[in-house]
Amino acid sequence: MRQAMHVRVVPMTADHQDEIAELERICFPDPWSRNMLAEELDNALSAFLVALDDAGRVAGYAGLQVVLDEGTITNIAVRPEYRRQGVAHQLLDVFLNFARGNRLAFLTLEVRASNYGAIALYGELGFRSVGRRKNYYEHPREDAIIMTKEFDYGTETAESGAAGDGV
Repeated sequence: MRQAMHVRVVPMTADHQDEIAELERICFPDPWSRNMLAEELDNALSAFLVALDDAGRVAGYAGLQVVLDEGTITNIAVRPEYRRQGVAHQLLDVFLNFARGNRLAFLTLEVRASNYGAIALYGELGFRSVGRRKNYYEHPREDAIIMTKEFDYGTETAESGAAGDGV
């Protein structure tokens, strides 16, 4: 990774949708549409963040969906000219801090098996490969690696002889 680029991470708003839809088209063979992104703004289970460069332009974005105590990272994309400068790391740090603060059991995501850079980044952040989805991606057809980061809050279980409430 080169020197970390300074970005400002903020919640996604309708004002960001055009730039994010463009970023989707640049980064993915099956991009989310502007309408799909708009629907996520109204989804109470989802949170989307954007990383803005010094000029206020979207350098990258990421999406998280939370159900009960489980988090799924749905999207991560960074403009090609800003890759390997810490943008994705900064976005993921916000989600990791959110997960810890809200005591999520884990965060999970899928990544193309050939996306070695992303797999390395997720590994650095504590995600581990836990499975594979055969032919998950199209254009080109490729397996997805399922990566998960579990959170341990130091609570003891009834099996360990403690009261179970962590006190």
